[in-house]
Amino acid sequence: MDVASQTLNLYQRVRADILSLELMPGERVTERGLESIFGASRTPARAALMRLETEGLVQRDGRGWMVSPIDIFEIGALAELREAVETAAIRLTVSRASDADIESLAELLESDHPALDEEESLRSGGDFHLELAQLSGNKFLIEAVRNAMTRLARTRWLEVRTPEAREKAWQEHWHILETVRLRNADAAATLCAEHIRGTNERLLDFLASERRRLRGNGLSIVNNVETI
Repeated sequence: MDVASQTLNLYQRVRADILSLELMPGERVTERGLESIFGASRTPARAALMRLETEGLVQRDGRGWMVSPIDIFEIGALAELREAVETAAIRLTVSRASDADIESLAELLESDHPALDEEESLRSGGDFHLELAQLSGNKFLIEAVRNAMTRLARTRWLEVRTPEAREKAWQEHWHILETVRLRNADAAATLCAEHIRGTNERLLDFLASERRRLRGNGLSIVNNVETI
């Protein structure tokens, strides 16, 4: 396997371990350790970690690396970004998406209900938001949504941890889609913004109430307010 293939393979495997919390927030990661675990050489290990750094999934820790902690400030900032970007994208989707594309998304959403387990709900929710953005036809908005969802992937499972929460998320997605079907851009953007805000509030409330327990289970949680 050449260096480029090794790098991609290592990146994908480590990324999956981070997003599934196999590698916990705050856990140290070394290039040598990756070499040993995955049988890669030093150059692909370093390149994979640098790519993960651009996604906010790892960060430098002295001379080594660690899995990025769950950052409460970042969660709030990403919610603001999502609201701005996804409401812009959904307005374009309303005007640009074909009826067939919208119905395909409706079929996808219907197929995921009602028996959603936690893992399926995470996948379905992320897919729904990304598919809506993709129908906008704007590659920059699509990439912004994809990046935000990646950075939030480790914490989104906290928001859909109960069947009631998963049902609520599904219903909100369905109501958003209904307004897109009706080609009502204002209503679609309003519901999308309310959904993102509500999701963020529920997640932050849970983190605030369960922070000590989550830390006890090994999750590194910080609140890094950056000044510009």
